[in-house]
Amino acid sequence: MTEAALSTLMADALQQMSGVELAAVLLGVAYLLLAMRESLWCWYAALVSTALFLYLFWQVSLIMESALQVYYIAMAVYGWWHWRHGGVDHETLSISRWPLRNHLITIGLVSLAALISGTLMAQNTDAALPYLDSFTTWGSIVTTWMVARKILENWLYWLVIDSASIYLYLDRELYLTAALFAVYLVIVIFGYFQWLQHYRARSS
Repeated sequence: MTEAALSTLMADALQQMSGVELAAVLLGVAYLLLAMRESLWCWYAALVSTALFLYLFWQVSLIMESALQVYYIAMAVYGWWHWRHGGVDHETLSISRWPLRNHLITIGLVSLAALISGTLMAQNTDAALPYLDSFTTWGSIVTTWMVARKILENWLYWLVIDSASIYLYLDRELYLTAALFAVYLVIVIFGYFQWLQHYRARSS
C-alpha cells in the first residue's frame, strides 16, 4: 500500500470515527435529559449510544470502558423494565434514597475493585490509564444500577465519575466525548434537584 493510500485510509477512518462519536454524544445527552424527566425513552437512547461507544472505545484501547459498554447495553434493558414494572405491585418505580451505610459500603467496594483491576491491567496489558479507567468503570457499573433502581443519590455519584472521565477522554483525544461529559456535569446538577423535588412531592 502506498503512503498516499495509507494516508487516505487513515483520514477516512478518523472521519468515520468522528461521525460515530458525534452520534454517540448526541444520544448520550438525550439519554440524560430524558432520565432527568423519568422518561422511559431514556433507555432507548442509552441502548444505541452505548453500542456506538463500545465500538469507539475499543478502537482507542480503553479496555475497561469497552467492557463497561457491554454492561450498559444489558442495563438499558434492565432499567427500562424496572422503571416500568419495578414498583409496588409491578407499577411504575418511584424514587428512593439510600442510608449512609449503603454509601460507605459502595464507595469502599468500588475503590477496592478499581485498585485490583487497575493493578492487573497495569501489569498484564497495555491499557491506557488503568487505575483511572478502572475507577470510572466500577463506579459507573454501580451508579448505572442505582439509576435503574431510581436511587436519588446516583446523580451525586455521577458528578465524581463524570469529572474523572473528562480527564480520561481528553488524554485519549476523544474531545467530543470529553465535551459530552462536561455537559453531563451541568445536567447532573439539575437532575439531582429535579429528582429531589419529585421525591419530596411523593413522600409528602
